[in-house]
Parts: sequence; structure tokens; C-alpha cells
Amino acid sequence: MEHIHSEREIVALGARRFYRVVRIRWRAITLITLLCTLLALSWTLLQPKTYTSSAIGLVVTNGVEDMDSALDGDGLAKAKAINYGSLAHTRPVAEEVINRLQLDAVPDTVLARVTVGVPPETAEIIVTARAESSQEAKDLADTWLEVLANRASTLESESTTDTASPGAEVVIQPFSAAYLPPYPSAPNVRRQVAAGMLLGLALGLFYAFVRFRLDKGIRSAEDIRDGLGLPVLGVVPREEQLMRRPSIVEADDSRSGGGTAYVEAFGKLRVNLSFGSQPGSPGVIVITSPLPGEGKSSITANLAVAIASTGRNVVVIDGDLRQPAIAGIFGIAPAPGLADVLKGQIQVDEALQTDDKFPNLRILGAGHGVRNPSKLLSPEVVQHLLETLAASAMVLVDAPPVLPVADAALLTAAADGAILVANTESTTTDVLNQALETLDQVHGTVLGIVLNQVPTTGPHAMDFGYYGQYSSQGTTSSSESSDRGGW
Repeated sequence: MEHIHSEREIVALGARRFYRVVRIRWRAITLITLLCTLLALSWTLLQPKTYTSSAIGLVVTNGVEDMDSALDGDGLAKAKAINYGSLAHTRPVAEEVINRLQLDAVPDTVLARVTVGVPPETAEIIVTARAESSQEAKDLADTWLEVLANRASTLESESTTDTASPGAEVVIQPFSAAYLPPYPSAPNVRRQVAAGMLLGLALGLFYAFVRFRLDKGIRSAEDIRDGLGLPVLGVVPREEQLMRRPSIVEADDSRSGGGTAYVEAFGKLRVNLSFGSQPGSPGVIVITSPLPGEGKSSITANLAVAIASTGRNVVVIDGDLRQPAIAGIFGIAPAPGLADVLKGQIQVDEALQTDDKFPNLRILGAGHGVRNPSKLLSPEVVQHLLETLAASAMVLVDAPPVLPVADAALLTAAADGAILVANTESTTTDVLNQALETLDQVHGTVLGIVLNQVPTTGPHAMDFGYYGQYSSQGTTSSSESSDRGGW
């Protein structure tokens, strides 16, 4: 049963991927199919038209007088039909047909346009002719059968062997004259167009799947779960205003009926983190990204506000001592801050600043600039600082990108876990793998991935699990309902 269930899961997964590829690349598939169909139609219309017509002759035995002679004559006629069928497709017959119809062609060319067949167990001879006009096809078939009948009659009259009853005569009689074909038999427009359409569809699907295999970008939450084996903790939709200037979208806005999909995304992220943490333990989480410009600082700030809105004590640390951004997002002074605390120039309680709207949210800026941040981030000192703050609050550390510098790895090693922020517009799975390998080298724990700048419309929206915003006046939004438990 488990084997059958596993096979069904594989089939279902293949079907979902096929549907996903077709849904994403349907424009390219349609374009390639249409292009091949038009090319097939154009090629077909440019081909010379060919008309086909058939004439049927019947080999009969005349002069029979009784039943036995009739039976013998029927067998002789069938045998003669086979012989005459072979005789019909010869150069002498073709030459005589050319002379009669005054064709400007050589025998081999005319022979290629005529086929002669004898159905099994019959005395019929079917002559099928092809030509560029319907009248020429009809005349060629009729004349060919007529010349064959004359040659057969000549051969029979010269024969001295009586193979039938006395007085029996074998002749070819016209049974059905060739008809005037109303439509060309070739090219077959429907068949050629259908073949072009099928070829285009196959090429379109091939192109789509090649693009799918070569595409290293993040195109769905499934890419993370299946490819990296990590959970997708949050899906943050694209917000044009925040792309230009990072800022805080307050959770209270959703309660007043003016919430956005951006706020809802952080409510879900907060809930997912609450289920992934130990009850009663605030924890220390480093938020970083593989490369710069992926939105980690905005994610950190808005997640802190989302958690603080539930009444939870939160401390946000700007751990990016090279390009600090947290102070600017919250609108506070960047110094004194983390660098000053680590240098021993100020106590951490003196450096912490409180948010105006959330007294339970405190921010530790980056502090005054330092020349070598990696040297300042001593694992023992940083871990002691984080443990001190985590004793009474949830600690979120906005760390530098993982790949350019070692700061993020040092901070992750001292934290309970890290969240990697990936921008779906620029981050690739290769880059994510490199970042994970870097954090693994310091034995850091990666809690999951947060996908940022996720499209809210178009074919990729559902691939990221985004189904739009669900909120209205008089109803409880997802972020508010999730405030009742966890964080």
C-alpha cells in the first residue's frame, strides 16, 4: 500500500509541475504552436496541387457454355488479372498513353504518376492516376485502362494455348470510368496543418520544460521546500511604495480596516515563527539574506512591529555595522548603538531606544562606524549580549548579507536561528545554496526562508501560495485573529 501511495504522490507531483510549467509558459507555447501552424499552412499552400482519379476494369471470360466452364473461367480471369496488373505498369503501355494524349513527358515520369492494383481474390484492375489538373488525371486513368485492354486483347488473340473451355475469350472490360475529382488530393491541408500544430505544441512544451530546467530563479514556494528542504516561513508581496523607500506598515492599520496584504504577510510570518519556537523561550533570531538589496532590513523592522503589536517585548538590533538601515526605518538616531556597546563605551540599557507607538519595542542601532566589524563581533561577547537581551524579550538581529562578509555567519552562530530573506525577482537557488553552506560551516541553524517581493498577480502568484487579501469592514483580518495566540 505504501508503494502504491508513493507512486500516486509521484504522479500527482509530476502533474502539478506540468500544470505549473504550462500555466507559466502558456504564452510561449501558444506562440510557438501558432507559428508552426502558420508555417505548415504557408508551406502547404505553396505546394503544387495534385488531383487523383481512378478507373476500374474487369477481367472477364467470354464464350463459356456451362457451369463448370464458368467456374474455370472465373479462376482464369482472376489469374489473368494479376498478370495484366503487372503488364499495366510497363514502359510500352506508358509510351502508348503518351502518344495518345500527346503528353510532354518521358515514360518514367508518367509511370511515377500511375499506380495499378489488383484487389485479392478479384478480377478487378484499378488504375489510379495523379496529375496537376482534374481533367488530366481523369484522361490519364481512362486512357491507361484502354491501352491495357487493347494490349491484353492482342496478347490473347496471339495465344495458341487454350486454357479454358473451347471458344473461351479473356478480355478486359471497362467497369467504372474515371471520375472528375472536384478537390485536389494533395497537399492535404487539414492533415498538414494538424501536423504543424502538433509539432508546434511539442516544440512549445519542449521549450517550456527546457526553460523550467535551466531557470535558477525562485519561481514558487515549492522550489524552496523540494530543492532546499527548508520551510517557507513567510511570503511578502510586492509593495511598490516600500520598494522606493523602506518603512513601517503598522499592524494597527489592519484593525482599523485599512490593512494591506503586506500587513497580513507579517501576521502569517509571526504565527509561523510562533509554532517553530519553544513555548516560553523568547529566542534570538538573525534575519539576513544571501546578497544585498533583498529587503532583509524591511522584513526585520516590520516583523518586529507585528510581534510587538501582540504585547510581546521585542528588541531589534541593527547588526549591519557596514550599511545600517534599521535606525532610518524607525526614525531614530543610529548612535549610540551596537558598536558602542561591544566596545564597552556604553551599557546596552543606555543605548536602547524605545519606539514611540510601541513601548514594548526597543531598538539598538548600529552605533558609530568601525573599520573592521568582523573583528568587533567577538562570538563570546555577542552571545553574552544576546542572551542578556533575550532574557526578557524576543530579539531580532538585522545582519549583513551572508556571502559578501562574514558578519552574518558570526551573528548566526551566537543566535538560536536565522531566517534567510530571498528576493524572488533577483535571488537564485544557487545563491541560496551558497548562503546555506556558509551558515552551515559555523553550525548555524536556519529556521526557514522568507520570500520577498512576491508577485500578487500573474501566473506566478499562486505558485508562491499567494491568493490575495481577505479583509473587509466588520470582519476580523488574519493578523488580528492570530493575535489571540502565539506571536
